[in-house]
Amino acid sequence: MEDLKIYQLNKTILCIDLKSFYASVECVLRGLDPFKTPLVVADKSRGGGSIVLAVSPYLKSLGVPSRCRIFELPEDLNIIYAKPQMQTYLEYSASVIGVYLDFISEADLYVYSIDEAFLDLTSYLAYYKKTDIELAEEILNTITSKLGLTATCGIGPNMIMSKLSMDIEAKKNPNNIAKWNYDDIKDHLWPVTPLSKMWGIGHRMESHLNKLGLFTIGDIANYPKEKLKRRFGVLGEELWYHTHGIDLSEIKDKYKLRTKPKSFGSGQVLFRDYSETEIMTIILEMVDDVTRRLRIAKKRAQTISLSIGYTKSVAGGFSRQVTLEQPTSSEATIYQTCQDLFDMYYEGYPIRTVGVHLSKLTDSKVYQYSLFEDAHQLEKEYQLHMTMDKIKHKFGKNSVIRLSSEQEHATAKQRNKQIGGHHV
Repeated sequence: MEDLKIYQLNKTILCIDLKSFYASVECVLRGLDPFKTPLVVADKSRGGGSIVLAVSPYLKSLGVPSRCRIFELPEDLNIIYAKPQMQTYLEYSASVIGVYLDFISEADLYVYSIDEAFLDLTSYLAYYKKTDIELAEEILNTITSKLGLTATCGIGPNMIMSKLSMDIEAKKNPNNIAKWNYDDIKDHLWPVTPLSKMWGIGHRMESHLNKLGLFTIGDIANYPKEKLKRRFGVLGEELWYHTHGIDLSEIKDKYKLRTKPKSFGSGQVLFRDYSETEIMTIILEMVDDVTRRLRIAKKRAQTISLSIGYTKSVAGGFSRQVTLEQPTSSEATIYQTCQDLFDMYYEGYPIRTVGVHLSKLTDSKVYQYSLFEDAHQLEKEYQLHMTMDKIKHKFGKNSVIRLSSEQEHATAKQRNKQIGGHHV
């Protein structure tokens, strides 16, 4: 049996998550108690099919899922609808980060997402003359007193342990805090089921693991590491170590934790059925978006993927990809490829979802044109779009748009006013 003690870090790491963040901010703005208010964050003006971004802790306590559509919500709860305000949420998130930085230095903070962060308190306990739990309580209380938001906190000797203790236990505890040590793994983590309750295991991975006869986290921990590695590669090996509470990631290496993108994609859930003609406008707008991000990253893509989902009454759709002979960042080439995929696989049904993804990326600076490409024309197109990118960066994405985006069924102008696909 491998001696895992040699991999055990012994730090004091906090993982803090803001409870029902978007919904709680909306309650605070209205002077309402999130734990007593039936509020959801969703744009009701976009129809019953609009996605709910968040529900208040009160609705969660009644069993209302945090991810659903408006028409799926109970009708007897007098629900308050709050239109998403992404800029406001970003401002609140920045204020919370300000609270963290009142206690620790930036070098010991890793902001994981808009509502979650890791804090390394290892060198601060002696300074504050407090225990880890006491200092965690003070940080959470400061967030509540300054901003009216409630947070949960996991404490562990490394990042994965703090994250798991927060996800699995802290949210159930009266003080919203849980602390795990390595000795707690067998009793607190191993009994967990279904597997997708553990961070890092999605539903697809869970299905694969179930087929191997693994249904609890303990099943994975006691499964041969080598077999997991053969089946799932390095991710399988990493998962095995995580089930034993082993994680060598450190907050000081946070810039290494942000991996460079391996693909660029854009997807939309449309708010009505789209025809074949209309959807090509949307695909063109999405190609504009992903190729702009490709150019900013100074990348070219060789694999182009198109996904189409049909209306609910029909169901189904297709997701197909093609790998080009040469990597490209040409909008014309990528759009033509999407058009070819659409013509080849589209079955004539009304369309409700669409996605465009670019992968198999290479650096633009090491690219060499082939003998079959018009290098002069491609370079002219590239420079034109780079100029347009600069204009958009300075004056906003809607400062330069295609004429086709002025059509009623187009979505780019509206989406360009949003953050993460939602209203600012």
